[in-house]
Amino acid sequence: MSQSTPQAGPRRFGVFLAPFHPSGQNPTLALERDLELIVHLDKLGFDEAWIGEHHSAGYEIIASPEVFIAVAAERTKHIRLGTGVSSLPYHHPLILADRMVLLDHLTRGRVMMGVGPGSLPSDAHMMGIEVARQREMMEESLEAIMLLLRSDEPVTYKTDWFELRDARLQLRPYQRDFEVAVAAMISPSGPMAAGRFGCGLLSIGATQRKGFDVLGLHWGVMRERAEQYGTVADRDAWRLVGPMHIAETREQAARDVDFGLADWVKYFQEVAALPIAPDTAGHEELVDAINASGFGVIGTPDDAIAQLRRLADQSGGYGTYLVMAQDWADRAQTLRSYELLAREVMPAFQNSAVTTQASRDWAATHRPEFIGQAGAAITAQFERHAQEKR
Repeated sequence: MSQSTPQAGPRRFGVFLAPFHPSGQNPTLALERDLELIVHLDKLGFDEAWIGEHHSAGYEIIASPEVFIAVAAERTKHIRLGTGVSSLPYHHPLILADRMVLLDHLTRGRVMMGVGPGSLPSDAHMMGIEVARQREMMEESLEAIMLLLRSDEPVTYKTDWFELRDARLQLRPYQRDFEVAVAAMISPSGPMAAGRFGCGLLSIGATQRKGFDVLGLHWGVMRERAEQYGTVADRDAWRLVGPMHIAETREQAARDVDFGLADWVKYFQEVAALPIAPDTAGHEELVDAINASGFGVIGTPDDAIAQLRRLADQSGGYGTYLVMAQDWADRAQTLRSYELLAREVMPAFQNSAVTTQASRDWAATHRPEFIGQAGAAITAQFERHAQEKR
């Protein structure tokens, strides 16, 4: 049976790290910056980081999210780490599930598994995979993976591209409830698979215009499939992804992203087969287009808060907001943006500052009374000292 609990905004925050690094720079240093970012987010109290898998086009340069997560886990303490996403048609499901369970043990339960069909047609082309079949292959693989993760019995499963024969995992997951989430862009294939298998949903294109328009549709599809298959559609396990860069002022934020926004837009306009970036040119026009369309936020913490509430209204409620990581700004300004998110945006939804503010207001209200009591106590001590001298 499906269930839903609408919320005013996300309770958890994280990052979706494809990553996006302009080609031509030192890739070793770019990967090191990615690891430094995860460490920074861990210290700031972010909840999650999802790491992508890509094999071509020169920008998204992490080929194995599992390897990256293993390194990041050793450098962090609390943040949960997910594959964002593992492209299922590229792997045999037994091998992928086995690797994820091993990682689950090595991290003491800090990993999550995000799955999808694969986002870059150039990746599929190099492996001889038909793009038209990727979503079908993803659902077949996901069914096999969920059987392996959830069943204690051997699994036999055969398709025209993989086979399981009396297969089982040597290790059970470290986590009692190993979390799996399915990626969604525009088409209903992601919500359909998530609803069928009782998985979470990763809405990667949530803030682009078409993605924003179909948020409610995605949830409806997922809920219907959950009811059909007797699983649970949980809004708390729904994650929305979108880009943000914030600073103390809108003008400062716009100056910050002059560093790399144009390169990022050019990648999506000329290389990646994803209609994400706005179709415009000129720095000021790009900034205005991103803000006006609601696709992303280049502004202040207040602008970020407004965006998250807008997404909550459109979707009906979701559990986690993931910042789409990018190199719009230089390293120092990028880290500063995440710090402002943690300091000023997250408390607005997590209610983490409510009690401190209430305590401050209570103390301010009773300040005259407390000052009088403190003054009387000091006066009494002077009188006592004088009496002892006499």
